[in-house]
Amino acid sequence: MNVALLERLSNAYGPPGSEDEVREVLKAELEGYADETRVDKLGNIMFWHRGKKGKPLVMLAAHMDEVGFLVRHIEEQGYLRIHSWGVVPNLLPGQRLLFRGKKGDLKGIIGTKPPHIMSEDEKKKPIVLDDLFVDIGTCTREEAEKKGAYVGMTGVFEVDFVDLGDGYYRGKALDDRAGCLVMTEVFKSLKGSPLNVVAVGTVQEEVGLRGSKTAAYQVDPDYGLALEGTFAVDMPGMAPHMIPAALKKGPVVTIADASIIAHPKVFKTIVEAAEAGKIPYQFKKIPSGGTDAGSIHLTKGGIPSGTIAVPCRYIHGPAAITTTEDVENTIKLVKAFVERLAKD
Repeated sequence: MNVALLERLSNAYGPPGSEDEVREVLKAELEGYADETRVDKLGNIMFWHRGKKGKPLVMLAAHMDEVGFLVRHIEEQGYLRIHSWGVVPNLLPGQRLLFRGKKGDLKGIIGTKPPHIMSEDEKKKPIVLDDLFVDIGTCTREEAEKKGAYVGMTGVFEVDFVDLGDGYYRGKALDDRAGCLVMTEVFKSLKGSPLNVVAVGTVQEEVGLRGSKTAAYQVDPDYGLALEGTFAVDMPGMAPHMIPAALKKGPVVTIADASIIAHPKVFKTIVEAAEAGKIPYQFKKIPSGGTDAGSIHLTKGGIPSGTIAVPCRYIHGPAAITTTEDVENTIKLVKAFVERLAKD
């Protein structure tokens, strides 16, 4: 596994609408392998590999954005009030955030009242986003604005990528930088092959699968495959039927989620490719969430689509954990899927 690339992708800044840094990482990696590279008006980046005429065109999509935050108000005392993109409030108290201000990066923390002065009712009260605020080290609005804070400023969790040893890695935004890594490595392996593939780094997936919709319209592929980092919940206290996926059990194949029912041919081809290549895989057991496949399959007259994902613990939180084994097996399965489609 290309750990250095996963680290660069994970550490890159890319909340919805601000995916530039991630796009540059993908461009640096793939432009030299592509027959054509294009960035569209929304910010999606597309890499074409043109193989043999008559072979189906497959679109691989991995979204570049991550869960993040939008500053919607600055208090007189300099605190920031935020809107959340994809993060539930109970994960937020005490978390460190990174913002891109007018004068550079700003670091802050979501403030919490010390337990010493909390009433018993306050300790039991559900956490509401409107009650939370971010402290960037100021005492007035003027100080915050002087530092470069502004309404409309975006932010992400401040977490650095870490090698945990024994093939485990922790980093922010593995949903979907793990998918970006898989897409990158699969596309590199196509050099000289007869396959027709467009690899697309999409924008604004976390706020409604937006970039993949316009990208698929432009590419108009024969098949679409979303590459994701999905939720592994192999942890204490979980009933077996409530664990949608687990680490070290291989790539996660979606049967259905809230955005798509996998196309029968795509689903069958994925499973056949895994079985033929003796690649371990698992089915996503809980049909919730959504991926770029949800937009791709509804484009134009319809595009047969599906999803293959890297299992990652704790997605949509400050940091996630994944493994070398799962990433490498996902790369193998995606490549085998594309090759099998071309044979059929």
